[in-house]
Amino acid sequence: MTRKSEKQVENYWEGMANKNLLGKKIVSVRYLSKREMEAMGWFKRSVVIQLDDGSIFFPSSDDEGNDAGALFGHNKAGESITFPVI
Repeated sequence: MTRKSEKQVENYWEGMANKNLLGKKIVSVRYLSKREMEAMGWFKRSVVIQLDDGSIFFPSSDDEGNDAGALFGHNKAGESITFPVI
């Protein structure tokens, strides 16, 4: 079996991101409830973004979903924005 090139992996995940995020509208933003946090075995709560198709997304500390993660960004003025875990 041949290893996928880094570019193939990048292209795959960019495609997944585009398929699931591009053109969607954010309809709700909240933090995970304590019940949701406990159901995932987490100790912290992260911000949750719900899209118009019913999908929800939330940051995790790693790609295995071991705990909540902070969401980092910048506004159009270039100022940093951080939504912390709580």
